[in-house]
Amino acid sequence: MAEINNVVLVHGAFADGSGWRRVYEILVARGYRVSIVQNPLTSFADDVAATVRVLDLQDGPAILVGHSWGGTVITEAGAHPNVAGLVYVSALIPDAGETSGQQYEGFAPTPDFVIDVTEDGFGYLRRDAFRAGFAADVDEAAAAFLADSQVPVNMSVFSEPVTVAAWREKPSWAVIATDDKAFDQAMLEHMATRIGADITRVPGSHALFITQAETVADVIDAAATEAVETPASAVAG
Repeated sequence: MAEINNVVLVHGAFADGSGWRRVYEILVARGYRVSIVQNPLTSFADDVAATVRVLDLQDGPAILVGHSWGGTVITEAGAHPNVAGLVYVSALIPDAGETSGQQYEGFAPTPDFVIDVTEDGFGYLRRDAFRAGFAADVDEAAAAFLADSQVPVNMSVFSEPVTVAAWREKPSWAVIATDDKAFDQAMLEHMATRIGADITRVPGSHALFITQAETVADVIDAAATEAVETPASAVAG
């Protein structure tokens, strides 16, 4: 495989691509060509299409990175031939035929992560609980901006099954925030372990893509190096 110089970053629900700014800056400084997907969060198909559209523009192999709901998106979109490896950042990791919602079954609830749903089926994180549930280690002013600029997600996406699990064919890495209040820690560990991901654990909230940007960038950097040499036989399947 050719050297991997491309990275594609996929955000999750209730956020947009701007949260990747620091990860972007670190990787660009290291010589990577970094692209950021802006998910519309209107349907699973729309988010996958937005990601594939960016992958089509890559000039060679890429590491595809997803945060939270973005993990489901990269699981499907990662089948793209330009994808050499997957990095899951406190992310959902369903298998083919599974929905995102099924990943929560059997795990503890997350009372600090409070979602309000509008009449048309879109979910927002409740503003007065946003910092506690999403960004506990972000300063108050920055957390308020994230809360007020959040992008609602069509809640039906969590009941849509993925059709292909790219992690079965591509090497995978996972970064888990040990203070994440959006997911039960056991759930994050289960998903990452099930796919045979190389796991990095770091103190941080669900907003680790902002607060632990250096660690996230380091994992992406390692993935870009290691994916070149990872044989297909070493991939979970």
